[in-house]
Amino acid sequence: MRLQSTCLLLSLLAATAFAQPTKSTGISQTISTANRAALARPKLVVGIVVDQMRYDYLYRYYDKFGTGGFRRMMDGGFNARNNHYHYAATYTGPGHAAIYTGSAPALNGIVGNDFYERNIGRLMYCAEDTTVSTVGNTGTAGKMSPRNLLVTTIGDQLKLGTDGRAKVIGIALKDRGAIMPAGHAADGAYWFDSKDGNFITSTFYQKELPKWVQDFNARKLPEQFISQKWEPTLAMNQYTESTIDDEPYESVLTGETKPIFPHTFTIQAGGLKYEPLRTSPYGDQITKEFALAALKGEQLGQHDVTDMLCVSFSSPDYIGHAFGTHAVETEDNYIRLDRQLTDIFNQLDATVGKGQWLAFLSADHGVVDAPGFLKQYRIPAGVRGYGEIGETVKKALEQAYGPGQWMLSYFNQQIYLNHTLLTEKKIAIQQVYELLQNALLKQKAVVNVINLHNLGAEAIPELQLNLFRNVYHPNRSGDFYVLQPPGWLEGRERGTTHGTIYAYDTHVPFLVYGWGVKPGETLRRTHIHDIAPTITALLHLLEPSGCIGNPVVEAIK
Repeated sequence: MRLQSTCLLLSLLAATAFAQPTKSTGISQTISTANRAALARPKLVVGIVVDQMRYDYLYRYYDKFGTGGFRRMMDGGFNARNNHYHYAATYTGPGHAAIYTGSAPALNGIVGNDFYERNIGRLMYCAEDTTVSTVGNTGTAGKMSPRNLLVTTIGDQLKLGTDGRAKVIGIALKDRGAIMPAGHAADGAYWFDSKDGNFITSTFYQKELPKWVQDFNARKLPEQFISQKWEPTLAMNQYTESTIDDEPYESVLTGETKPIFPHTFTIQAGGLKYEPLRTSPYGDQITKEFALAALKGEQLGQHDVTDMLCVSFSSPDYIGHAFGTHAVETEDNYIRLDRQLTDIFNQLDATVGKGQWLAFLSADHGVVDAPGFLKQYRIPAGVRGYGEIGETVKKALEQAYGPGQWMLSYFNQQIYLNHTLLTEKKIAIQQVYELLQNALLKQKAVVNVINLHNLGAEAIPELQLNLFRNVYHPNRSGDFYVLQPPGWLEGRERGTTHGTIYAYDTHVPFLVYGWGVKPGETLRRTHIHDIAPTITALLHLLEPSGCIGNPVVEAIK
């Protein structure tokens, strides 16, 4: 009897503990889905990458910018002024991948635009995919996808976090500039085919182009631009942030005799009729127009969840490579790009609503001043033939070990050794390293040879050491990195390039503006891998799978 009474009492206590409060208490702990307050999020997030934009461009051209583009983000948003790349491969593919994954090449696998893939025994392009086909024409430029990207992106996390309801679109002239940001789960990534002037995609994303893309291609904007001249926007004496418009170290465009305004466009060999537009402001204008068409065609920012638009402006890279960092062409293009950004932001205000969208801007890498420009100021600089290092390596290896393909490739300043042959001959990698270090340090403009297999033994500053740690992927990276001094180029007599560990290549903008952003700036060192977690924190999403960064908390309200 006592046992039955105890059980009855426990049952009554349990029933009381788990009973829902009655309406008469005035307190309801049951909230219906309809009445639950929605988590505040922006309607649209827009990621903008400017290809080859060094940090100082923000301020060099500041007075030439209007108030609606770069300066709208700088003056009304948050500016991480000491933002750097965190790895030693400052190229386009890795940059776009790192911005949107918050990861590093050591994890995301994108160690270069091209790299030697040891598992298949050949050079691999970062976005190539032989299993897919072009959508939009009958060419091969669409045989691309993000399959070589081994981790998720911001867009992927947005798709996962909304069970696929969010729309994610990537856009660029370059395929890698559209694909790496859009990620794996995107609704579409679109890039420019110079052969016919169309934006195309691949069967990785869809079987046919959406109607809005077909309609845009039917407008034939490239045909309109190819017949125009590139004239300067300002009077020539107003380009006060540039050198004269005819420097001997500037490249001459196809069909021209001097690197001066006005520029005309000549069809290049191979049937790539519209290729010249890439090295002109019209490339950015076409990109902007396509982004606005996507905004309308996909109704981005008009859904019950956050959408994402990723836009990369590729023409600054083509122009910078050709003319350098202090050319009139470079200044003119940034003035025009500022206007393209203004157009985008104004359209976002009109369609998505002021205060309802979030935007961030960065660059996939910086760029070094042309050696000819640096020498005018007595700054050490120079140019080395691209084949010099490779020939030195081959000669040293054959002299030491006899004939054979000891080196598979020299790419991105990295030496790829033939591991199979070394194992067969019982030669240790450390032994080869000591041999090559001795040979290469005798060459002009070689600061050091870094053994990527044994970074702990390298006597270099810790900051640079981490850059090498973050780029090393065993199946895709080389064995040794040949470190050249600042200001030196490899294989380019005119124009300039990028791809080093130095500040001119690593220091790039990070601006974030709009919904949820606390205006201000910081001079503490931030990194590219901090961009993705900052954006996912604002969106209340899990950061991408390979993320190694932290949110820039000062930027968040």
